[in-house]
Amino acid sequence: MDERRRTPWEHRMETPLSLAALLFLASYAIRVLGYGLPEAVRDTCLAVTAAAWAVFALDFGIRWRHSGKGLSFVRRHWLDAVIVVLPLLRPLQVVRTYDAVRRRHEEPRLSLYARVATYAGMSATLLGFAAALAVYQVERGQPHASIRTFGDSVWWACETLATVGYGDVVPVTPIGRLVAVALMACGLALLGAITGSFSSWMLQVFRRNGDERPPEDFPGAS
Repeated sequence: MDERRRTPWEHRMETPLSLAALLFLASYAIRVLGYGLPEAVRDTCLAVTAAAWAVFALDFGIRWRHSGKGLSFVRRHWLDAVIVVLPLLRPLQVVRTYDAVRRRHEEPRLSLYARVATYAGMSATLLGFAAALAVYQVERGQPHASIRTFGDSVWWACETLATVGYGDVVPVTPIGRLVAVALMACGLALLGAITGSFSSWMLQVFRRNGDERPPEDFPGAS
């Protein structure tokens, strides 16, 4: 699949992949939080989760096979490959689809800085919720666990994404700690994007208001 064929395919798959991402997150949440539900309901949720993951893997496999580029395709699309292995990151497809649809149908109404803040906020919400579900699933019922309820897990996800790290609730299982490392990395990246965008916006405001002075006007300048 060359570039001319791959682009229409990716456009056609935007909506199905977004729906699959939402179904994946919803079914996984019901299975994790609804542990008192009948086993048939939980099995149905597991089947929906597996089917959604299969859609992700099938889409990546088709694009890889028809790209004709072998491992270079994986290197260029490493994030998609990671998402196939770690499907809890797939809800970010919703953010990417939202941005792509807006760009195709109309000019973005928000400024660049507002879009960065909006997309970072959406990404943080989806990642935090998914991480809270994963950590709650593996931590609940563990000896010496400090994350005993889903509320504890949500609080832990919020402080981890914000890079605060109070340490009042922490994961104790290996999988929980791996999720924590990934969430800390995402939190740093999102925080850096927002901070950089805000700083750039402030500089533009100062320039527009005539507050920026040439270097020779500053004390100590030669």
